[in-house]
Amino acid sequence: MKIDTAPAQDIDYREVDPTAELLAPVAPSSSFMLAHPAHFVAMGFGAGLSPKAPGTAGTLWAWGMFFIMQPWLTEIQWGMLIAASIPLGWWASTVTAKNMRVLDPGSIVWDEIAAFWLVLWLVCPTGFWGQLTAFALFRFFDAVKPGPVRWADQLFHSVDPNTDPAAWRKAGWGIMLDDLVAAFCTLLVIASWRAW
Repeated sequence: MKIDTAPAQDIDYREVDPTAELLAPVAPSSSFMLAHPAHFVAMGFGAGLSPKAPGTAGTLWAWGMFFIMQPWLTEIQWGMLIAASIPLGWWASTVTAKNMRVLDPGSIVWDEIAAFWLVLWLVCPTGFWGQLTAFALFRFFDAVKPGPVRWADQLFHSVDPNTDPAAWRKAGWGIMLDDLVAAFCTLLVIASWRAW
């Protein structure tokens, strides 16, 4: 039996199944991002549309906004903002992943934003080099996904939206969870370094 190995983009799914277009994943774009407030938040107000390394772009956006907002927010206000950003991110990630029909789209970067705000909030006050170290460690844990970060990342990748009514909520939480674990690992390394 011969297997067709043609790339997926060369196939016109509408010839095979007229409803396939409705089921195909939705590519990230500025029009998609602006179509729903959840998309706008999940895509980091545009940072997630970066053609290369959207996770890094989202983390840089978080760092920039932290720098801008830091003089205006107290420690308690930062804590409240970060606490609110996690359920907000869960909702936004759930809606956006469902509308893109992808369990973990790379263009969703609110998870990086909320998690890196948490890192910066807990390591500050520190100077530029301390923040840069936190940035590098966080990006390492988020990109390489060692140990517990990999576990958190894979936890909900096997959910099936066709059979599990809660699949998209699980996927949305999974999107947030691996970055929160990456933030925890970053903070653990920094705390160990400071203690040593």
